[in-house]
Amino acid sequence: MKLEILQALNAERAARRPAVVITELASGAQRLLKADQIDGDPLAAEVHKLLRMGKSATIEAEGRKWFIHVHAPTAKMVIIGAVHISQVLAPLARTLGYDVTIVDPRTAFASAERFPEVPLIADWPDVALPPLQVDRYTAFVALTHDPKIDDGALLHALAQNCFYIGALGSKKTHAKRLDRLSAQGASAADLAKIHAPIGLAIGAVSPAEIAVSIMAEITAQLRLPQPLPS
Repeated sequence: MKLEILQALNAERAARRPAVVITELASGAQRLLKADQIDGDPLAAEVHKLLRMGKSATIEAEGRKWFIHVHAPTAKMVIIGAVHISQVLAPLARTLGYDVTIVDPRTAFASAERFPEVPLIADWPDVALPPLQVDRYTAFVALTHDPKIDDGALLHALAQNCFYIGALGSKKTHAKRLDRLSAQGASAADLAKIHAPIGLAIGAVSPAEIAVSIMAEITAQLRLPQPLPS
C-alpha cells in the first residue's frame, strides 16, 4: 500500500469514518474510497453492500477482479439505564462485538456488582454523553422509562445521527415522549428515527426476551438496506 493511501486511511479510521481500499487484482493498482466518495464510484453498489456487512471480499465487475478491503469503525452501544433488560443486553451486545457503555445517574442501579466488566457512568446524560463521542456507528438505547433521564439523552443521540435509536415504552408513552421532544425543538423527521416501542415485535415479555428483540432490531438496522425516506 502506498504511503499516501495508508496515511489517508489512518486519518479516516482515527475519525471513525468508514473507508474502503479497492485493489485491482490483475495490476495491483489501488485506490482509497472515503465515505463521501463512494456514491460516485463505479463499484458503489458492491461497496455499500460490503460496508453494511462489515466484510472484505473479492468481486468481479467491469470484466475485472477487485479486492475490496472494508475498514468500518467498531460499533458502539450506549445504554441509558442500568435496568434488568440492560443486564442481558450489555453482555449480548459485547458478544456481537459492540463497545458497550451504560449511563445511569442512579448509583443504586449502576453498580459493578450488577454489571461486571461493563463500563458504567453514574452521571446524568448531559455530563456523561459528550465524552463518549457517540456517532453514526453508535446504537443508542434508552431504557430508564424516566423522562428526566431519557429525553435529554435521546436529543443528544438524534443530534449525533446514531444509526439506531430506540426507547422503551408503550405507544401511549411514546406519543407523550414525542410531544415533549418536539417541544424541545426536535423535528418530525428526527422523531421518526426513534424506534419505539423498542425491539422487533416477537412477543417478548421477560427482560431477556426484550433484550433479544432489541439486539435483533439493531442488527437489522445495521446490516440490511434501509428504505429511502418518503
